[in-house]
Amino acid sequence: MLTGKRILLIIGGGIAAYKSLDLIRRLKERGADVRVVMTEAAQRFVTPLAAGALSHGKVFAELFDREDEQDIGHIRLAREADLVLVAPATADLLAKMTHGLAGDLATAVLLATRAPILAAPAMNPAMWSHPTTVRNAVQLGADGVVFIGPNAGAMAERGEDGAGRMAEPVEIAEAVERLLGTSTPGPLAGRRVLVTSGPTHEPIDPVRYIANRSSGKQGHAIAAAAASAGAQVTLVSGPVGLPDPPGVAVRHVETAREMLAAVEAALPADAAIFAAAVADWRVAGEAAQKLKKDGTSVPPLALVENPDILSSVAHLSGNRRPRLVVGFAAETHNVIAHAQAKRARKGCDWIVANDVSMDGGAASGIPGGVMGADSNAVHLVTEAGVEHWPTGTKTEVARRLVARIAETLNAAEAAS
Repeated sequence: MLTGKRILLIIGGGIAAYKSLDLIRRLKERGADVRVVMTEAAQRFVTPLAAGALSHGKVFAELFDREDEQDIGHIRLAREADLVLVAPATADLLAKMTHGLAGDLATAVLLATRAPILAAPAMNPAMWSHPTTVRNAVQLGADGVVFIGPNAGAMAERGEDGAGRMAEPVEIAEAVERLLGTSTPGPLAGRRVLVTSGPTHEPIDPVRYIANRSSGKQGHAIAAAAASAGAQVTLVSGPVGLPDPPGVAVRHVETAREMLAAVEAALPADAAIFAAAVADWRVAGEAAQKLKKDGTSVPPLALVENPDILSSVAHLSGNRRPRLVVGFAAETHNVIAHAQAKRARKGCDWIVANDVSMDGGAASGIPGGVMGADSNAVHLVTEAGVEHWPTGTKTEVARRLVARIAETLNAAEAAS
């Protein structure tokens, strides 16, 4: 499926570099012409000899190679690639890409290329979640760099666990196919899917706002999984510190009213998944200036109810209502009962419920609770009953949910 495509693989310096050898094989199996650039640090983990044997070609490593640079080799490599793939994309490489540094062959190629860039991050979870790395990933996403992963799981360091594992070679190869438009149709091919994610921020004054603890990880994972399944995905996201998922049209919003407007603009859709944690209330009158503390009294905050986005869409009529409307219920007690009541009250088809209390997270093996974590334990509430899904990464939960959505939509279409 990649026959005739030239993939320039840049291998960064991390323990995940060993996976890049299998990645070369996966790309070659699909017919790709793979050229390899290795950073100096990458050669501490895997050898150019191994990469060259698998790619069936020379491995490039030196910016000032006398032979290659006679015809400006780094420009030639950059221009001849149909896609530049960075795997593993270390924190150091991402930082250099963000700031346009070009001190070695890898970064010079990245600065010179006009081909699509796909990055597969790999690093310790503390490094991936550091504000600097988050900021760099968001900026690179805005610049057009597409990300695959990182996945959550055990790290090379003993006892370390979390988001930071490089995506598996098969996942990366499939992402390359999607990005180059050569992948086979997925189970949601031809479908339009709408996803909401993250919190909303309801301003009190120019400085303060009402919000919640939603990280957006689950909603973003669902959008990415739907895109991987072939859907045309629109993601309406509140303020989050996450890069935009690859292959997804993203609408960034701040408030509940902005989110509702973006959702309405994205309709019609075959399925709508409302994973965002929308603030239930907003301040009746936002102050034009910062409210000052005078030490004598607390300023009154009159609250009004925000629009109910899930209910609004679930109660649409005709073709405006998605065939499948899925809501989320983040509860701290009586999880199933509250989710069943919410499903009936909102008029949606399914509710994905989870226990976001600290006790609920601990019971599911998620230290510190679900909010902001990389794992989730959910219950799917439908007209037929309740399914209790095992604890898994939010990526795994997203894939399972998307698979069920595809199965349901395709079955309904076949029956009609």
